Amino acid sequence: MLLHIPDVLTPAELADIRAGLAEANWVDGALTAGEQARAVKQNRQLPSDAPQARILGERVEAALRRHPLFMSAALPRVVITPRFNAYEGGGHYGNHVDTAIHNDPFKGIMGRTDVSTTVFLNAPEDYDGGELIVEDTYGAHEVKLKAGDAILYPSTSLHRVEPVTRGVRLASFLWTQSLVKDDAQRRMLFELDMTIIRLRARMGDAEEIVSLTAHYHNLLRQWAEA
Repeated sequence: MLLHIPDVLTPAELADIRAGLAEANWVDGALTAGEQARAVKQNRQLPSDAPQARILGERVEAALRRHPLFMSAALPRVVITPRFNAYEGGGHYGNHVDTAIHNDPFKGIMGRTDVSTTVFLNAPEDYDGGELIVEDTYGAHEVKLKAGDAILYPSTSLHRVEPVTRGVRLASFLWTQSLVKDDAQRRMLFELDMTIIRLRARMGDAEEIVSLTAHYHNLLRQWAEA
């Protein structure tokens, strides 16, 4: 499931995060990539030992956790603390699939990468290129969103970031281990949840809505990994 999540971060949060990143010491992003990905990765990344890394990552995670679309679509069990990258001067990231397991140095845990999320931190007018291309069974999808918006997609997807030829593209990225491992099941639960919300707005807690809600929770109970 590819899902656009609008307005994850407020303008004030964006300004604070960009100010923190402006003071940071970045490293070559290839240092954090696996052997295969290293050959196609050209960007800068905020290292986990940077003073800003934890506090800024926690701000992004808190913003996502308060967004109902993220919670419904990702059904998070573990959220790996968000990280930050920057692309400029032709920087890009070629086709790759995210590593299956990631370590979170701040939480002291490891998590399976079921859901990938990118939160855009500056306006698309600030840079040329830098589109996130996500491939699935329906083809290639080009994503370039306004500052504060996020895109959520399965971590199993082949994806890439196109070269940035002007300006700087700033983003936060993260992985979620979902309560529901299977993407198709997560999609069905998300669509059912959205349908229930729309019907409740029109019909209140009618008997049929209560029945649909029961089906949602029974499916979640059946599919979830506790």
